[in-house]
Amino acid sequence: MTKSDGPSTRQQVRAERAAVDKFEQRRSELASSALTTLADRGFAHTSLRDIAENSPYSHGVVHYYFSDKLDLMQHCIRQYKQDCVKHYDEILEFARTPEALREGFAEAMVTTLRDETTLHRMWYDLRNQSMYTAELVGVIQEIDLLLEQMIWRVVSRYAELAASQSRLSSPVAYSLYDGLFLRALIDYLAGDADAAETLRRESAGLLELLCP
Repeated sequence: MTKSDGPSTRQQVRAERAAVDKFEQRRSELASSALTTLADRGFAHTSLRDIAENSPYSHGVVHYYFSDKLDLMQHCIRQYKQDCVKHYDEILEFARTPEALREGFAEAMVTTLRDETTLHRMWYDLRNQSMYTAELVGVIQEIDLLLEQMIWRVVSRYAELAASQSRLSSPVAYSLYDGLFLRALIDYLAGDADAAETLRRESAGLLELLCP
């Protein structure tokens, strides 16, 4: 055994790993705290100071863990969308019939529209901003792919349960559902009382069209 393989080196590696884990954990905590402010005000109208003033953390602490607003915003939206995907995967796990999956998926779409309206508005705001802000392109493409894969898992599982197959590709299926949801979000924010139920009906119906 060489000196570099000794206990002190292993302890140093563990200590460094623990420090990295602690740093990332604090970044996640700060991102969770910042989500409400970012979602309420939008990308263009929010500064790190605004976020600090509406959180338990000082401006200095926020700036220590995030280099700028863009860094924080990317972390926030990535963290939020990853949590969203986990919820839909739970629906897939327990659905045993095409009807159950269709209804469960439609209900989840309606629930997130109603309960997380401003967070979804933040996502679309950021996606639009990526056409003007090159630094956002990578994370937006990453999340778009994550969401596309989530939708495709739903479509594929529905096809399996219905003993069918999708008539369209993964990118097209995602584009259709994304379009449905964006339109519902715009209508819901505008005060359309029927927006949620329209989304429910069309989300369920689209699965049947995709996998006849």
